[in-house]
Amino acid sequence: MRHNVAGKRLGRPSNQRKALMKNLAIALITHERIETTITKAKELRKFAEPFITLGKTDSVANRRLAMSRLGNRTAVQKLFSTEFKARFDARPGGYTRILKMDTRLGDGAEMALIELVDYALPEAVEPEGE
Repeated sequence: MRHNVAGKRLGRPSNQRKALMKNLAIALITHERIETTITKAKELRKFAEPFITLGKTDSVANRRLAMSRLGNRTAVQKLFSTEFKARFDARPGGYTRILKMDTRLGDGAEMALIELVDYALPEAVEPEGE
C-alpha cells in the first residue's frame, strides 16, 4: 500500500527524478515559460513554487538554501532580484499556471505549457520605415 507517499514516480529512479525536477525548475525560473508533459508540469508546480516563496524574503540563509537545492547561480540571482520579488510580493501563492496543449506527435503524450502567472509575451518588434 502507498499510504503517505506523495508525488508521481515518472518512470525514473529517485536520483533521476530529483535531477529532472531541478532542471525543470531552473528552466522555469530562467525562461518563465516551458513546455512539458502534464504530469511533469503538475509535479514541477509542487517543486518550484516554494522557491518563489523563498525568494520573497532576501536573506543569506534563503539564498544559500535555494543555491544548495537548485545549484544554478543565474536562476538564484533572478529569483532574489528586486524585479522578480516585486511581481509576486502581493500574491500569497499559486505562482504558476498550467495550460493544456495538443498531444505530442511522437508518442501521443499530453503536453502542457507551464508558466509564471504574470508572464507577458514579449513585444513584437515592428519594422521601421513604413
